[in-house]
Amino acid sequence: MKRIFLNKLFLSFSIALLSIYGIIYACAGGDDWDFFGFNSNFTPETFADKSYSPLFLSGGIFYGIGFDTQHNSRFNKNIKSDWAEYLKGKADTTTVNYFLIGDERPSYYYSDDKNVIKNKEEITDLHVFYKTKKDNKSSLKWGKKINLKDEKIKNFVEFLYLAQKIETVSIGQDYWSYDPVVEKTFKDAKMIQSIENVYNTLSDPFLKNRYWFLTMKARFYSNEKQKAIDFFNKTESSVAKNTLYYRALAYVAGINFKQKKYAVSNYQYAQVFDKCPELRVVTAYSFRPKNESDWTKALAMAKNNNEKAALWAIHGYYKDEKQAIGKIYEIDPKSEHLNYLATRLVNSLEQKINNSFQQDGSQDQPRRPQTIAENKTENKAKIENSAFDLIAKISAAGNTQRPYLWDISLGYLQTLKGDYANADKSYNKAEKTLPKTELAHYQIRLLRFVNNMSKIDKLDDNNVKTVLADLNWLYFELPKTYKGNEFRYQNASQWSKNYLAALYKSKSNPVMTELFSESPFSYWNSGNAFYDNEKDLLAMKSFMEKSNKTEIEKIGAGIYNLKLKDINNFQAIQATFKNKIPEAIEFMKQADSVQYYKFLGNPFNGSIKDCHDCDHVAYQKRKYTYMDFLTTIKEMQDKLAKKEDVYTNSLLLGNAFYNISHFGNGRTFYEISIVGYGSSPYSFRNSMKEMITNNSVSKMYYQKAFEAASNKEQKAKCLYLISKCERNDYYNKKYSGINSYWEIQDDKINFIAWNSFKALRKDYSDTKYYQDVIAECGYFNTYINQ
Repeated sequence: MKRIFLNKLFLSFSIALLSIYGIIYACAGGDDWDFFGFNSNFTPETFADKSYSPLFLSGGIFYGIGFDTQHNSRFNKNIKSDWAEYLKGKADTTTVNYFLIGDERPSYYYSDDKNVIKNKEEITDLHVFYKTKKDNKSSLKWGKKINLKDEKIKNFVEFLYLAQKIETVSIGQDYWSYDPVVEKTFKDAKMIQSIENVYNTLSDPFLKNRYWFLTMKARFYSNEKQKAIDFFNKTESSVAKNTLYYRALAYVAGINFKQKKYAVSNYQYAQVFDKCPELRVVTAYSFRPKNESDWTKALAMAKNNNEKAALWAIHGYYKDEKQAIGKIYEIDPKSEHLNYLATRLVNSLEQKINNSFQQDGSQDQPRRPQTIAENKTENKAKIENSAFDLIAKISAAGNTQRPYLWDISLGYLQTLKGDYANADKSYNKAEKTLPKTELAHYQIRLLRFVNNMSKIDKLDDNNVKTVLADLNWLYFELPKTYKGNEFRYQNASQWSKNYLAALYKSKSNPVMTELFSESPFSYWNSGNAFYDNEKDLLAMKSFMEKSNKTEIEKIGAGIYNLKLKDINNFQAIQATFKNKIPEAIEFMKQADSVQYYKFLGNPFNGSIKDCHDCDHVAYQKRKYTYMDFLTTIKEMQDKLAKKEDVYTNSLLLGNAFYNISHFGNGRTFYEISIVGYGSSPYSFRNSMKEMITNNSVSKMYYQKAFEAASNKEQKAKCLYLISKCERNDYYNKKYSGINSYWEIQDDKINFIAWNSFKALRKDYSDTKYYQDVIAECGYFNTYINQ
C-alpha cells in the first residue's frame, strides 16, 4: 500500500518550501483513522528512529500524524535551547521562551485581546527603547526583570525585532481551506539588506550563524528568490553544517524546484533528509522527480555513498522499498535509513496475510470458513520470495546498524512461510543484540508467540500449554498495563482468537469455538446466531456454570463478551415473545440487574401513531421495570383466565406485546447482544427479524378485547389496533425475501385497505375514535377520501 496524494485541499498557512509543499490538510488530523496498528504484528517504532515515524507504512498521508501541521513550531525546541544557552546567566528560560515563542497555543484557544500574549509588541517597544534611549512601558516592565543594558540581552532583542518582521510572511494560521495557498512575499529590500549587513559585520559565531540564516529566510520570502541561492553559494563554505544550514538548504531546494530544476532540487532535499531529522517529513513530501531522467540526474550528483543512500531512502518511500534496501545495503550497510525501509517492507508483506480464517465465496455468496491448513497454504504463497531472500541475506551478514531488526524480520517471515524451527533460531539470534527496551521486549515476545501458536495444527492438552502464558498476557495483562500507543498487539490478539476458534471447530467443540469467535462490535449488527440452536445454548450455559474449568477454558470465558445473565436474559425475551410468561419471569430472575432496567415509555399504552419517541417523553405515572412488565402481564393473564375485566386486560395485553415488537415503544426490551441492534428489521438475522416483527400475539389479544367490548368506541379502538397488526403483517410478507433496503422495488403500492380498515369505515364512522384516527393516521385518511 503506497501513500495516496490528493490535490484539492491545501493548508492555508505559510509553507516553508513554496507552493511545491502544498500540504493537504483537513480537520486537523488527516484521515479518520490509520488501521495499521490493528492489522499488523510488526511495530516499526521498535526499530527506527522517531524522526522516521511519519514515513512508516500508512493508509493515510503520514503515519500517526495524518498531515504535517508543525510548520510554525517544528524548531521551537531547538530555538529555545540555543538562545537559553547563549543567554545563560542573563535571563531565565521562562523569559527567553516568552520572547521567542510567546503563546504556543493555536489561535483558536483565545479570542479576545485580554488573553493574547504581547511579546511581539514588547519586542518592538524594547527596540524603540534601544534606538531612542527613552523609557517606555515595556522597558520599565522588563528593566525590573533583566538587565537591558547587557550586550547579549540587547543582541537578543534586536535579532528578534528583525526576525519578527520576516515572520509576518513566514508564520501563518492553523486553519485549512479548499483554496490554494496565496504565497506571501516580503518586499522590504532595504530591511533584507540591513539583515545581511549585520551578518557581514558580526564576529560572534552564535549571532553570525543566526543572522546568516535570517538573511537566507528573508531572501527566500522575498520577490528576488535567486538572491537567496546566490547568497547561499557565496557563504555556505564558511557556515557550520548544523540545523540552520540544512534549513537554509531546504529553502534553496524549494527555489530550485520552483525554477523547474528538479534534479538539483531533489538532490538537495535528499541531503536535508539525511542530515536534518526534524525535516524528514518535509523533505520526503517535497522530493518530486518528474520523470526517470530527473531521478537519474539527481543520483549522479551524489558525491559520496551517504548522499546516494539518502537519495535511495526517499526513493524507496515512494516506489520500491525492496529495491532501495538492496541499493543502500550495497553501498552502506550501516545506514540508518535501512531501518525505516525495512519496517515498511515487512509491514507491506504482512498486509497481504489473511488473518480472518475466512475465504471469499463465489459471486453473491458469503465468505466461508477456512481450516488451519487452508489458511497457512494461502498465506505462505503470499510471501514474496525475493523480499524474503533479501532480508535473509542481510540477517545472515549481521553487519547493519541494528542486526536484531533483520533477525526479527526474518523470523517473522519464516513463521508466515511455515518454517517454525528456523524462526525460533532467528529470534534467538536477535536476542543477542536486542536493546533492553520495553517495546523491543514486547515485540520479540509477541512474534515468538505467533510462531508458537502457528506450530499447533491440532490442539491437545500438551501443546495448548505452550501458549497459555502469552494468551493471558495478550488478552488480560497488556490492555491493563501497557500505557503506550505504539505497540501493535491487537492484531495478534484477534488472530489468535480466530486461530483457536478454527482449531476448536475442527474438534467439533461448538462452545469453545464460540468463545474464541469474533463478536459483532458495531451498534447495527445481527446479533449472535449461535444461540438460535437450543442445544448449543444449553451447552454454553452448562459450560458457564462449570466450576472446574481448565486454563484455556478460563481464558475463553474471560474474553467472551457474554455472561450467564445475558443468556438468561435472551431466554426471557424468547419466552416473552412466545407468550410463555411464567418461563420468562424465571429466566428474568436469573438475569441479574437486567430485571431492574426500566422501559423508556409505558409499555401498556396503545397509540394511534407508532411514535416511540413521543411515548418516551410523554408523562408516565409509573415507570415499569422489565420484571414489573412481566409480572403485570402475568397478573392480567390470570385475571383473563378468570374472565375478569376481559376487555381491559385483553387490550392492555395486546398493547404490551405490540410495544415490545419492532413497531412499539419498548424495543430496548429485546435489544441485546444476542438478539442484535438496529433501527431497521434488516439489521437483524432472519430468526430475530421474524420474532420482533410478528404481531400475532398482539392481534390475538386485540381480537379478544374486540369480542368483549361493550360499546362502539371500544370496538372502534380494537379494530384500529388490529389494523396496525394487519399493516405490519402485510409489510412483513411483502418484503420477506428482502435482505436490505437496497433490494426493495417500488411497486407504487404504499398500503392497502386492510379488513379492519374496511370494518372501521363501514360500521364505526359515527364514533369519536374514528375521527381521532382520521386526524392522526394518514393511511386511513387517504383510504376514506379516495
